Amino acid sequence: MSATTITDLPLSGLRLIERRHLGDSRGFLSRLFCAQELAGAGWHKSIAQVNHTYTAKRGTIRGMHYQMPPYDEMKLVSCIRGEVCDVAIDLRSYSPTYLQSYMQTLSAANCCALLIPEGFAHGFQAQTNDCELVYLHTAAYNPQAAAGLRFNDPLLAISWPTPISIISSRDKSHPLLENTFKGIKS
Repeated sequence: MSATTITDLPLSGLRLIERRHLGDSRGFLSRLFCAQELAGAGWHKSIAQVNHTYTAKRGTIRGMHYQMPPYDEMKLVSCIRGEVCDVAIDLRSYSPTYLQSYMQTLSAANCCALLIPEGFAHGFQAQTNDCELVYLHTAAYNPQAAAGLRFNDPLLAISWPTPISIISSRDKSHPLLENTFKGIKS
């Protein structure tokens, strides 16, 4: 029996990964990553980087981040403590879901993760205090390729579920899309 269930989501290539808890009186085991299981969902590269974030305060937004080609990356994002509203935005200019976003609750309790394809922006809002996320990336971070979208861009119309408490000056300063953004061509 598979340790995960993979579900296609409305944005092309975006997938929900639901992990099973295998538990007994000692606690549980939950598989965060299995290359064999995720190959069918499009994960064909090796893991180049693993990141762990901690967000202290409910309402904090991190994002919307992405890397420009050829440094774009696939991500597997899991919440291991607390709860977040995770958002993925399709930036692939050739995609039928170009500039559409998808929001998913990820939490330690629901054991879900988002498999985010290359060419997507990603961010989240903490729904509880003391949230921790683990990210697996197919490419290492490259500061020269780092880019972002404004969390409150009117063209994206992201409806954050909680009043915003904290956002970094970097994330506040990302440019608005307006009519000049041409998308990503991977």
